[in-house]
Amino acid sequence: MPDAVRLELKVTPGARANSIDGWQIDADGKARLKVAVTAAPEKDKANRAVVKLIAKTLKVAPGTIEVVRGETARLKTLQFAADPIDTAQRITQTFGEPAA
Repeated sequence: MPDAVRLELKVTPGARANSIDGWQIDADGKARLKVAVTAAPEKDKANRAVVKLIAKTLKVAPGTIEVVRGETARLKTLQFAADPIDTAQRITQTFGEPAA
């Protein structure tokens, strides 16, 4: 079975609206999904809002998503505890392929 799927994000907390704004290629060449949430970056509120937004968008249970890197940073890594093939397909179908 393939490894767990990870999703790299660039998060903007305290935004006017919750949104997922497509892929962004960082200076280091890493593709990150741009996510904005209205929640403040305090007491894990923004992380919970990010997980809830991604879960709702991908139609997966929030409990299957964990922030595994960047808990207190804007650059985050999510890991999915679900079927890796299905999860990867959902991500590609929903957000498309990152532009190179």
